[in-house]
Amino acid sequence: MDILTFILQAAPAQQGGGASMWIMLILIFVVMWLFMIRPQRKQQKELEKFRSELKKGDKVITAGGIYGTIAEIQDTTVLIKVDGEVKIRVDKTSIMRDSTDVQQSQPAQK
Repeated sequence: MDILTFILQAAPAQQGGGASMWIMLILIFVVMWLFMIRPQRKQQKELEKFRSELKKGDKVITAGGIYGTIAEIQDTTVLIKVDGEVKIRVDKTSIMRDSTDVQQSQPAQK
């Protein structure tokens, strides 16, 4: 007896498993969308809204962790006053959040 014939006879073909496989794949995609993609899109929209509402005098934090106050806003860049008369120009997409929220939540140091 041939080995290939023996293997083919020993492993019967699976019957009726196609529909349950598709249901499982769809469920996995739905769960992934609910817990990963949807919250990320919501967070991205909030960040875009924050960046579009920036104005002169706002205290911000950049992606690199630089705290500063907005001195000037252009289409794609922002001039940030860091300390004294030190100003740096950064891309608008590097502005991550408002620093007034962070400074208020920190406990007072003695």
